[in-house]
Amino acid sequence: MGLTAGREGFVARLVGLTGRTVAWLTLAMTLLAFLIVLLRYGFNQGWIWMQESVTYLHATVFMVAAAWALQTDDHVRVDIFYRERSERYRLVVDLAGTLLFLVPFCLFLLYIGWDYVAVSWEVRERSGEPGGLPLVWLLKTLVLVLPVLLLLQAGVNLGRCLQGLRAGRNADLGG
Repeated sequence: MGLTAGREGFVARLVGLTGRTVAWLTLAMTLLAFLIVLLRYGFNQGWIWMQESVTYLHATVFMVAAAWALQTDDHVRVDIFYRERSERYRLVVDLAGTLLFLVPFCLFLLYIGWDYVAVSWEVRERSGEPGGLPLVWLLKTLVLVLPVLLLLQAGVNLGRCLQGLRAGRNADLGG
């Protein structure tokens, strides 16, 4: 189920590049939030599209960089039964977690999100707020981008887990 070495490297680079790229949006989001507060409280000005832009940026960072966080092992993990264990144990836990939780979650999200996103694209869904952004359909597309990127990274992780387990078995056998 893991990816071949060439594809694994390409996918890992793709996930890393997308993650590092959208991470820069946090700077834009912070500056924009500062500007919104400055305009509102300093000049009594404000625009809905600016406020919605912060939401769009936040959603983009969260949904697109999630696979990168998984790749770099920066995701939230309950470490109680993990950190003090052997490498083999951690590989088995990662393999099982990926197969039992991550992959089914991603497939479920793709299944339930497909029609949700398709309808939004059909009607080119817009903000319900006057002066809001007309790109809700694009924002909702991230509901499908998240599981696709996570599945790609899951394939890389599965390959690495299997490779590590095989290497450990060969070392145990003296090979």
